[in-house]
Amino acid sequence: QVQLVESGGGLVQPGGSLRLSCAASGYIFSTARLGWYRQAPGKQRELVASINARAVTTYSDSVKGRFTIVGDTVKNTVLLQMDSLNPEDTAVYYCSGAFRVKEMGPLNDYWGQGTRVTVSS
Repeated sequence: QVQLVESGGGLVQPGGSLRLSCAASGYIFSTARLGWYRQAPGKQRELVASINARAVTTYSDSVKGRFTIVGDTVKNTVLLQMDSLNPEDTAVYYCSGAFRVKEMGPLNDYWGQGTRVTVSS
């Protein structure tokens, strides 16, 4: 059973920084992608940043230049360094991975339980 466990959320003042960490456990045959999503109150879950097996990164426009994703698709760990945070970044952040758990098996998405980030003075 694949599990993703996040850590690092909390309360930070506007302009501050936080680092989120995520690690996968369980047997994983291969990893296509690791990423971070977030869901603010009353809004849909949205992609924040992702990194694929070729180390190509993708960022939402709202976080470009402020957030940095660092991932290892062999160790199945992913970090999200968040700088210059503002109140609009307040949300529950979810780690996500697209994994195959056996050779020639389907590619499925797995999710962490979420970690809350609150940006407020």
